[in-house]
Amino acid sequence: MSTKTDLTAVCQNNAPIVNDLAHIVARYGLAIVIGWIGIFKFCSYEALNIQPLVANSPFMGWLYSVFSVETFSSILGVVEITTAVLLVVKPWYPRISLIGSVLAIVLFVSTLSFVITTPGVAEASAGGFPLLSMTGQFLIKDTVLLAVSILTLGDTMKAIAHRAAPARV
Repeated sequence: MSTKTDLTAVCQNNAPIVNDLAHIVARYGLAIVIGWIGIFKFCSYEALNIQPLVANSPFMGWLYSVFSVETFSSILGVVEITTAVLLVVKPWYPRISLIGSVLAIVLFVSTLSFVITTPGVAEASAGGFPLLSMTGQFLIKDTVLLAVSILTLGDTMKAIAHRAAPARV
C-alpha cells in the first residue's frame, strides 16, 4: 500500500473527528474569550480603554450622550457575558444558542467597524496604512473571531435542522 493511499485513509477516517473537535474548541473558545472580555467591562480601566473606539464611531458615539462611559461599558459587559452563556448552551438549547452566535457576529462586526472610524489605527510613523498601530492590530484580529462566530452559527443551524429532521428507520 502506498503512502498516498495510507494518508488518504487516515484522512477519511479521522476528518470527522477532527472536524467535530474543531467545532467544540471554536465554540467554547469563543465563549471563553467573549465572556472573559465581558467580565472586564465592569472595570473602569476597560471602560476607559474602549472609550476612544466608541466615541469616534458614528454608529455608537451617540451612546455617550445617553450613558456614562462606565454605564455603557457595563451594559456591553452584560451583553458579552450573555452572548458567551448563549454560545455554551448549544447542546441543550440550540435555538437559544443561535441567538448567541448572532450576537457574537454583531459584536465583532461592530468592533471591526472601529478599524475604519478610529483615528490612529494605521501606524503613521511607519508610513501609514496598511501598517497597523497596536490599536489596529488589536482590532484586526477580530476578523478571525467574526469567522468563528459565523462558524458557530452554521454549526447551530445544522444542529437545529438535525433535531427537526424525521427519524430514519
